[in-house]
Amino acid sequence: MTSNQMKVCMQLAAVYNIIWGAWVVLFPNSYFEWMGMDLPSYSTIWQGTGMIVGVYGLGYWWSSFDPIRHWPIIAVGFLGKIFGPMGYVINVYLEKIDPKFGYLLIGNDLIWWIPFFLILRQVHRQTKWSLTNEKI
Repeated sequence: MTSNQMKVCMQLAAVYNIIWGAWVVLFPNSYFEWMGMDLPSYSTIWQGTGMIVGVYGLGYWWSSFDPIRHWPIIAVGFLGKIFGPMGYVINVYLEKIDPKFGYLLIGNDLIWWIPFFLILRQVHRQTKWSLTNEKI
């Protein structure tokens, strides 16, 4: 992946996260209404999720200017994009959440798996980064 491709990817992720986060903060019930789901009892918790996603967007934007140097931001985002769907699957299995939440995973997580992975692979190739952060 070229540095320009990495930059564009992270800027797209940033814009998506900032817009999605703002949407959830400003209109916390809209997704539930569109999906015909019960409204949350505590919409402020859902709005907090939107705030966190939006803040990730700021991190992605800043990381876009030098993805190799700012790889920890991308790595944390990548982990969230892995753990979020894992939590979804577990909670659907336990019947704790509505399966309609799965539609959110497409734009929030799944489409970013490959580009984030490719960026982190490039980081590893260029810096010989390892889990212990020691040079190999």
